[in-house]
Amino acid sequence: MPVATPPSAATPAAAEAVQPSLAEQILGFGDRAWDQLIHLDARETGINALVSAAVVLFALGAIWLLKRGIDRLMALFVAKAPGDLPEDSRAQKAAGLTWTLVRLAVLLAAGLMVMGVWGIDPWTFLSGEAGARLVRLVLIVVLVSALVEGSGFVITRLVEGFAGRSADLRRSAQLRTLAPLLRGSAQAVIIVVGLITFLSEVGLKVGPILASAGVVGIAVGFGAQTLVKDFLTGLFLVAEDVVSVGDNVRIGEGAGTVEAMTLRTIRLRDADGTLHIFPYSEAQVIHNRTKLFSSYVVEIPISYDSDVDAALAILQRIGDDLAKDPELGKLITRPCEVMGVDRLTDNAVWLKARMTTQPKWQWKVGREFNRRLKNALDDEGIFTPVKTTPVTAEPLEEQRARFDEPRAFGDGVRPPD
Repeated sequence: MPVATPPSAATPAAAEAVQPSLAEQILGFGDRAWDQLIHLDARETGINALVSAAVVLFALGAIWLLKRGIDRLMALFVAKAPGDLPEDSRAQKAAGLTWTLVRLAVLLAAGLMVMGVWGIDPWTFLSGEAGARLVRLVLIVVLVSALVEGSGFVITRLVEGFAGRSADLRRSAQLRTLAPLLRGSAQAVIIVVGLITFLSEVGLKVGPILASAGVVGIAVGFGAQTLVKDFLTGLFLVAEDVVSVGDNVRIGEGAGTVEAMTLRTIRLRDADGTLHIFPYSEAQVIHNRTKLFSSYVVEIPISYDSDVDAALAILQRIGDDLAKDPELGKLITRPCEVMGVDRLTDNAVWLKARMTTQPKWQWKVGREFNRRLKNALDDEGIFTPVKTTPVTAEPLEEQRARFDEPRAFGDGVRPPD
């Protein structure tokens, strides 16, 4: 004989079976709010409209005050913190996404107040399971966005502070190179954790999703080997201190100062302002011209009838004078090396010398060296070879006599009288 199920035991399962979904609860709340609005008379509608406008204006004023206050606090923080952020202005504003969410939160609070003015009770809906879930999802999005942008700002500021206090210029450049890599890694971890938490709150089972993501990650890894190669190559470049932000390098046909190193690319800015962007996988050979020290090599041709020993003495004298210069002498790290006669060509004797300077200052020292060398060579009467083509003007009488001679084929053009 079948045993009857007690009502108390069947009630939870039945209630769970007939419980409306989140979308159905939202639609039901909208229907009830519409019913409330259509039953209002004209007088109540006018009063409610005025009060609603006042609430909206108050919310906009609160947003403006928050914006001014946050901007002022950020400006004070940036002014007191050491270093300069390459991507931020002096009066850096609140992070874009976080500030947008703050404005939406203020507007949402104003919307809830406006609903209360019109006689709509949103708290009954928000106090239920569906409302609580919506509130938790919103809080997750706000928290993750704030952590992403806050971590990026804090990491960049800390790295700039350490780099500014470091006495080693090379170490400072390496720290600034690590900043975008650390920032990108930290933000990626926060986004992944936030996404998993969001999906779990929605009701999806995270375990199967993670397992599927692992399989998909392996497939994507095989299909995106270039991206993985770029990332790993960039890590080794930074770890081995091959290149850092601020170095002047040449990669292939492009050359310039390293402006930024991201997770995948290295960016060079040349003298005319052109930005060259290279994936790390294409930067197979990097010519770093400013690591530890720099050199400016002078190669000057002089004519064969010039005094070679006097020219070499001029090179040495100019190098010694530059080392004693109050401004440029601080940039020169070694005495001038006059290497002597480098080679002999068909019309010139080539002399060679080298100036060793601090990184990135070889061009400034070299330009001044060239200026002084040109003036000194002119004063001593030492000239560089110039290829010329001699031109001899034939006298007019000889031209007439030559053209008056009989020709076998045609007549020549007689020169003018």
